[in-house]
Amino acid sequence: MFWVYVIENPAGKRYTGQTDRLSWRLAQHNDSAHTLTRTTKRYAGPWQLIYSEEISTRTEALAREKELKSGQGREWLKRTLDDKDQ
Repeated sequence: MFWVYVIENPAGKRYTGQTDRLSWRLAQHNDSAHTLTRTTKRYAGPWQLIYSEEISTRTEALAREKELKSGQGREWLKRTLDDKDQ
C-alpha cells in the first residue's frame, strides 16, 4: 500500500507527497539533516500530518499526488481541511 499525504509546519507551510512508509517519511521530514527532504528542510518544523489517503499502487499514488498539487486539488484540499476544523 502507498500513501498520499499532506504535512504542515507551525507557520502554515504545506507539503504534499507520496510514500509507502508514512511514519518513516514523516520522521524524515522532521530530521533537518536528512538529504531526501530538500523541499521541507529549509522551513522550520515540526511538520505534522494533516491529511492522508491510502492507495493501492504507486502509479495511482503519483497521479493523486499530482492532482492534489494542481490548482483544483489545492482548492479541494483547502475546503476539505477547513471542514474538518469546524
